[in-house]
Amino acid sequence: MAHTLSVDVLIVGGGPCGLMLAIELGRRNIRCLLVDAKPGTAFNPQANATQARTMEHFRRLGFAHEIRQMGLPPDHPTDIAYLTRFAGTELARLRLPTAAAAPQAIKAMSGSWSAAELPHRVSQKYVEVCLHGQAQQQASVEMRYGWHLTAFEQTAGGVQALVQPVDGGEAVQVQAAYMVGADGARSKVRQQLGIAWGGATGFKRKFMGGKMLAVYLKAPDFYARNPNDRSWMYVVVNPELRAFIMSVDGVSEFAFHIQMADDAATEALTEADARRLFAQAYGQDMDIEILSMATWMAGHALVAESFQQGRVFLGGDAAHLFTPTGGLGYNTAVEDAVNLGWKLASVIQGHAPAALLDSYAQERHPLAMRNTAYARQFADSIGLFDAAPELEAASPEGEQARAVASDYLNGHVRREFNIPGVTFGGRYDASAVIVGDGTTAPPDAANSYTPCATPGGRPPHAWLADGRSLFDTFHAEWTLLVLGAQPPDCTPFESEAHALGLDLKVVRHAQPELLVLYDAPMVLIRPDQIVAWRGHQATPARAVLEQVTGQAVAK
Repeated sequence: MAHTLSVDVLIVGGGPCGLMLAIELGRRNIRCLLVDAKPGTAFNPQANATQARTMEHFRRLGFAHEIRQMGLPPDHPTDIAYLTRFAGTELARLRLPTAAAAPQAIKAMSGSWSAAELPHRVSQKYVEVCLHGQAQQQASVEMRYGWHLTAFEQTAGGVQALVQPVDGGEAVQVQAAYMVGADGARSKVRQQLGIAWGGATGFKRKFMGGKMLAVYLKAPDFYARNPNDRSWMYVVVNPELRAFIMSVDGVSEFAFHIQMADDAATEALTEADARRLFAQAYGQDMDIEILSMATWMAGHALVAESFQQGRVFLGGDAAHLFTPTGGLGYNTAVEDAVNLGWKLASVIQGHAPAALLDSYAQERHPLAMRNTAYARQFADSIGLFDAAPELEAASPEGEQARAVASDYLNGHVRREFNIPGVTFGGRYDASAVIVGDGTTAPPDAANSYTPCATPGGRPPHAWLADGRSLFDTFHAEWTLLVLGAQPPDCTPFESEAHALGLDLKVVRHAQPELLVLYDAPMVLIRPDQIVAWRGHQATPARAVLEQVTGQAVAK
């Protein structure tokens, strides 16, 4: 008989989704076991863009500053540049603040970029180290890397699973109340549940469609021999090849990706081929050290048809697969964990019925559909662009081709990388645990965002007179914002929350501009910093709290 371990939640997968979920649950003293077949956190760079909303969640949990210190040196530009070759002629550029400048820059921004945090350019390999460290600090969390899930079945009261070291050591039987499959694109959890992919795949484009070769490499001379301004990301656009490269450490490590025309032949590429392709993309021969190389498939816009089956949930790449334009895959995965974490804790701790968990799929499935569609738009925008044959020619025709490309690519880079609407505009309007107030949020648009407090979305942000973010004043669990110089009595919310066992804190702000911003004197903020309700009086407190915790649905 295998040794038996009892936990509240078994998390399968130790990438950003699984680690973030472990942090969210651990902070609420939920007993978790996380298993991952890898020996440790990611070696390869993988995702490279942490969006502003994800940074706001890291800020909520207290480690945004640690993330912002990782990756590129503080003064390294985070620009995105489009060129004929990495060291060729620049065609377009989006200039963005450095990591050192970002915390101060955001305080001067407004409108679409009214936020607590700006995005940060950092490789997933560094993010995972930070998340792993945060999860390790949680006394109720146990993590076992080098372990994999070998079998599971659902029972009337939970999930029985068998986990085992990948080297064939003794198996352990796990008895969990719930299980979360955050085990990636080839998720064994999803496959055993028989949940199919929906959406579309197999998009063929000149770029970001079909097999891509990924090479993690060291190129110590990359910057010294490059005549162009330093950037975080360089994209090659020319009729011969399409590729991009991102700086991993701002010194010598890079993640190089190149589009291949023949999917089958890509699998047979050698290190010599990778060196040749890198030299073509750079525009000259250069000594490089290859740290790893692999192939991956661009052209996905897939979403699992279901995110839940009984007591088992899916999150991250197990639930949705992106073409990585816009950097949305990893950020969507983090928000899956943020959404599910407080709900699982509420149910396990007895503060909410199991019906609350139904809202995870209600809220996150539409968001995954939305975000994969945006990523597909961005991929089409760059991948279907034709580079003229004479683009690199030293001739009037070449100059004209570069002017055309420059005009188009300067538009594209802003469409793909200046995306406050995608970042902040995700909404849960159709959720059963959101209390609508009859108002409608502004239209969803990728490149613009209008802050609004209509229930179902991110709370509008503001900087306070003392320099703090409004978000910094929110409680870790439920927050009742009470706004204005003469607010209504909010004691019904306090008493009803106490009766229901909810951890609610009243946060008062008298500044008149906040009352204008939220358009109501009382606003209920969920633990994941989503507006759950707003109103002008507290008389419906019991009904509101029952709805937002799933109790009204369960009746």
